[in-house]
Amino acid sequence: MYKVFLACLPVAVAFALPALIAAQTATPAPADWSELRDVHLDIVPRTEEEAGRIAAVTALTDDFSTAQPFEENSGGAATVRARNNADAFSQPSANLSFEEELDFRVGNGLFRRLWVSPPASTIASDGLGPLYNARSCQRCHLKDGRGHPPEGPQDSAVSMFLRISIPGGSPMDEIAGYIATQADPNYGTQLQDFSLPGHAAEYSLGIVYEETLVELSGGETASLRAPVYTAEDLGYGPLHPEAMLSPRVAPQMIGLGLLEAIPVEDILAHADPEDADGDGISGRPQVVWSLVHDQPMLGRFGHKAGNPTVLEQSAGAFAGDIGISSPLHPNGWGECTPAQTDCRQALDGANPEQDGFEIDQVGLDLVTFYSQNLAVPARRDVDDPEVLRGKEVFNTSGCVACHVPSHVTHRLQGDTAQSFQLIWPYTDLLLHDMGEGLADNRPEGRADGREWRTAPLWGIGMTETVSGHTYFLHDGRARNLLEAILWHGGEAQSARDQVVEMPPEDRAALIRFLESL
Repeated sequence: MYKVFLACLPVAVAFALPALIAAQTATPAPADWSELRDVHLDIVPRTEEEAGRIAAVTALTDDFSTAQPFEENSGGAATVRARNNADAFSQPSANLSFEEELDFRVGNGLFRRLWVSPPASTIASDGLGPLYNARSCQRCHLKDGRGHPPEGPQDSAVSMFLRISIPGGSPMDEIAGYIATQADPNYGTQLQDFSLPGHAAEYSLGIVYEETLVELSGGETASLRAPVYTAEDLGYGPLHPEAMLSPRVAPQMIGLGLLEAIPVEDILAHADPEDADGDGISGRPQVVWSLVHDQPMLGRFGHKAGNPTVLEQSAGAFAGDIGISSPLHPNGWGECTPAQTDCRQALDGANPEQDGFEIDQVGLDLVTFYSQNLAVPARRDVDDPEVLRGKEVFNTSGCVACHVPSHVTHRLQGDTAQSFQLIWPYTDLLLHDMGEGLADNRPEGRADGREWRTAPLWGIGMTETVSGHTYFLHDGRARNLLEAILWHGGEAQSARDQVVEMPPEDRAALIRFLESL
């Protein structure tokens, strides 16, 4: 059963000690990752003239008297009008062709498909599980929005789960700075809290919260809830004694294809792993092994940027979250471990008409296309005086050091919806040390237990409209935008402290600016 207590209680399973991670850390990453290439894209190289124009248009502004040109079009020409209902994140890119919009609609159908247990008369939909977190992509990313932690005993954890690993594992010589970990021998790399009849679920999620009061300038206060997560009602024996758990809520889905099309060179230009400029910000690129391209690539997707492309992120979610096999993850049992023998021997939904998989490459490509083309809504109130003041506070407080406002995507062959767009995602897509308060103490790839990818901020102000809540950060612990800011530590400590100490009207303007994104 799910448990929430506003006190710190003894727990049976908690995060492993940071010392376990320190012992695993491989050699430091080189400052130069210039060998990384965007091999997933069909690129038209930029001219020198284009590069100059791009540098000028993406430079940080020092004029906060009015909005910047095209700032309201967060997703460039793919931007759609902001809708005041839960469908605001579910629209296709505005610049899709008629034929592409048909593909988008078919992909949407697959994204929403409720998978069923095999065997079934609906052979195109069977293959669920045997262990799973949700029956469809849409169940986690409800209305293509942000997930949330359970809100009480009657609320499920369907849009949240725990990743799990243990120290050790095989090194990856091709990726400098790679931190080797391995799967828990009983539970793999992800805990599933649902199962088909005849199979035990792996666990139920337990959460314990402890409230802490934070004093702000002007006599204001805020309260932060610090969670401790436990894996309870274990179905397959104990976790490994050194098990490392990391909570994850489903992120919003908008603008993924645009993030995928930002040139790797532009992202690396913001990296400063040794903090050479002395500003306290030392963003590092995540580098991961691509199953599709069989080489190291820049990680972009996931809370620790553990996947290089939308395709690989989608295929991983099908396997881990729903237990669906695909050409990238061909096992019909999903994420069942060798210790889970009944799970591995269960009937699966492999279909000869789908090349022996539960979702074939055609279906996977359609879901990927849908995910790439969920449009970013337009900004609101960009010329509002309080919003402009909040933007100035955001810039001068140093938030833009990680939440880089704008980028221009690659010019691509075929004139796709993502080609050569000025976009405003407010992210550098790099890893940053966010301090002990947000640490999960579980490494992933090159990310250590204190590092997270800078989350894009576009659309953040519409979270309540789409998802019906205002929970933020990787595990939804922040109940509003101010709490999310106050959890920032590590490289963001200085910016966070400025927010605590600034005049209340500036703090309110900052929140107002974020709500306009």
